[in-house]
Amino acid sequence: MISADQDDHRPGDIAARLAEVQGRISSAARQAGRAEGEVRLIAVSKGKPEEAIRAAYAAGQRDFGENYAQELAEKAARLSDLPGIVWHAIGQLQRNKAKVVAQVADVVHAVDRVELVTELDRRAAAGGRVLRVLVEVNVGGEATKGGCTPEGVEAVLGAAQRCAHLRSVGLMAIAPYLEDPAAVRPYFAALRALRDRHGGAEVLPELSMGMSHDFEGAIAEGATWVRVGTAIFGSRSQGAQ
Repeated sequence: MISADQDDHRPGDIAARLAEVQGRISSAARQAGRAEGEVRLIAVSKGKPEEAIRAAYAAGQRDFGENYAQELAEKAARLSDLPGIVWHAIGQLQRNKAKVVAQVADVVHAVDRVELVTELDRRAAAGGRVLRVLVEVNVGGEATKGGCTPEGVEAVLGAAQRCAHLRSVGLMAIAPYLEDPAAVRPYFAALRALRDRHGGAEVLPELSMGMSHDFEGAIAEGATWVRVGTAIFGSRSQGAQ
């Protein structure tokens, strides 16, 4: 395994680590009896410089995830010359940042309350855009994490499905961090089961779950998008947001 313990933005190293992660995704998909194309990688580029994203893009990566609205907007502007790049807003989102995200994101993962749904729809309409959105669920019941409760999914999802400028495509979760990645799988299974109770894959095709530490288990439980940062770009630098 290629080490990514520290920031290393040399294009060759990023390309090698990216290929390694993609290989692990393919292997996990095969072991789960799934087609490789069913799982897409979101390279989490928060806190990473432009050259690191360009290196990953040059190696074939197209989906990138950002946590902070302003950082997302700045990077989208600086990297607007890259055709086909897809920006995922994956961090907790305040209503006052909805305007920024609605202008530049292609997919918003952390939609967790009706008020945010309404604001995103209003801002997307003003810009003449349609946003793909996922409802974030706090599957672990952790006070430090965002996401609606499993019982609250119906209200948030229903609100999004009624919006003309939002397209509900799935559910998202950040599972609790556990040393044993296998112990995280029940949380991923719970998100999949919740999706099944709300129309299944035909209505909500995407399950965004799994990160550097545990994405193989997420794939085994049905993830269609995995969000991987550290294994590709290394740990964040001191002072990076």
